[in-house]
Amino acid sequence: MEKTQALIITIFVGELGVHRFMAGKIGTGILWLLTAGCFGIGYIHDIIQVATGKFTKKDGTPWVNG
Repeated sequence: MEKTQALIITIFVGELGVHRFMAGKIGTGILWLLTAGCFGIGYIHDIIQVATGKFTKKDGTPWVNG
């Protein structure tokens, strides 16, 4: 996934955990869904991780290309 697309998804529906479901992290996706992105703290952390290219899929490979 391109960085711009990943960042847009994370910013607009990140509090619902959509980006985590897409990355294969189902457990934390459910947690994000039920707690609004871990009360906003995890949501902001994930935005930073995606923006810097450090957010990974469940298998450890980068979620963002480039």
